[in-house]
Amino acid sequence: MTGRTTLRLSRLRRETPGDRAQPAAARGARPRRRGAQPKVVALGGGMGLSASLAALRRITGDLTAVVTVADDGGSSGRLRDELGVLPPGDLRKALAALCGDDDWGQTWARVIQHRFQSKGELHEHAVGNLLIVALWEQLGDHVQALDLVGRLLGAHGRVLPMSAVPLELQALVKGHDVDRPDEVGTVRGQANVALTPGEVQSVHVVPHDPPAVPEAVAAVLDADWVVLGPGSWFSSVIPHLLVPELLDALSRTRARRVLSLNLAPQPGETEGFSPQRHLEVLGRHAPKLALDVVLADEAAVPDRESLADAAKRFGAAVELAPVARTDGSPRHDPELLAAAYDRIFRMHGRIGPWR
Repeated sequence: MTGRTTLRLSRLRRETPGDRAQPAAARGARPRRRGAQPKVVALGGGMGLSASLAALRRITGDLTAVVTVADDGGSSGRLRDELGVLPPGDLRKALAALCGDDDWGQTWARVIQHRFQSKGELHEHAVGNLLIVALWEQLGDHVQALDLVGRLLGAHGRVLPMSAVPLELQALVKGHDVDRPDEVGTVRGQANVALTPGEVQSVHVVPHDPPAVPEAVAAVLDADWVVLGPGSWFSSVIPHLLVPELLDALSRTRARRVLSLNLAPQPGETEGFSPQRHLEVLGRHAPKLALDVVLADEAAVPDRESLADAAKRFGAAVELAPVARTDGSPRHDPELLAAAYDRIFRMHGRIGPWR
């Protein structure tokens, strides 16, 4: 690296927002609110987290995404295998979801999501994945690099990995081998777990006690609201509960906690799951987890009483609202989801100083 490049990167380090944060308890008094908005942390991965972020950025400017790092498929998997880096794909999707609706934001969202089409090694690599990995190598710091990409995009929030090391997702699956429907075996890799034809019994990550990114822990501890889900239940939502420091932060935070349910079961991973079944498996992985609100689409809950009973085990109330797109697809409408989150933030528990 040349002296000029070193100087330039040093300047970027100094100018990048989001210096190393410490938990609120270590700092004493909580910092003054930026503007008059709630501090929101959203946990998840993939398209589910993207849907939540696209909604949340409409109602707060103090938003942090904490993203799973277990992806091992596609462009992310290839970069992870070749370079030993964190999989950048879900981080890229989160950044794209935080882009604004103006020309600058939408142009950059399209650019970082663009995939090359060729007959060579670049085929299906996403531009944003390459940009993120390049900055990781240049800066030597996951968080500062993602902050810098966020500045470039004009992102309405911050994106953090949940762990500083790439994780391998492993699942105990009944009937993964269709010729042995009653046999329970281990399925390795997020891509394989997401597509398994069997019934997922439980998941864990390797290494078993992965380190959390300190900024992610600090964000959870300092939040007003924490949103978990929607998303692939076993491969994007539950993994956050398998990082001990993150689970501890979710238990200790003064924030209110919202669980956002999916609109429909996911083929393979949660085939045939009812809304209450999603809560049951979440509870098996984190039996001491407490929640305040469970949000579900009103048309996706055939048995409201059973869902309410399942939510009570977490200490949570159920909020039903129309949050799906009107085209019939199992996707959240960002405006409707934003309205649901906004109502929950205003009506449940503490009324924050942003109101």
